[in-house]
Amino acid sequence: MVQSMAEMIFPIGSLPDVVKARRRVLEIALEMGFAHAEATKVAVVVSELGRNIERYAGSGSITVITDTDQCFIQIVAQDEGPGIPDVERVLAGGYSTSKGLGLGISGSRRLVDEFDVQSEVGVGTTIKALKYLHWGRDGSGVG
Repeated sequence: MVQSMAEMIFPIGSLPDVVKARRRVLEIALEMGFAHAEATKVAVVVSELGRNIERYAGSGSITVITDTDQCFIQIVAQDEGPGIPDVERVLAGGYSTSKGLGLGISGSRRLVDEFDVQSEVGVGTTIKALKYLHWGRDGSGVG
């Protein structure tokens, strides 16, 4: 079982780093009692934000904070990359500075309960995503 409050930091500098973080976060979410579909949502957020770090900033980190008393997982993606010039446009979806679909950040936002983006051009970006474990009537984690 995961401790009451724990923090893991995953350095991100390559796609294998992203894969490692995604796998471990999926395991953690399942250990906490998240239903598989909900744990997968958390893993997808780690994957999307990690890929953005690798693609746009080159390096950064993903910190995963778990709290079994408050029943949540928080993902904090940080980099010192170019920053996001128009956060609102990115959150609306469909905007990309690469040839992607522009759905990574906006899609991640839809998968979690709380989402915050702080970015400054030329300084970097910090994205915080929080997913609560909601208990179903049968005692299973459903969200």
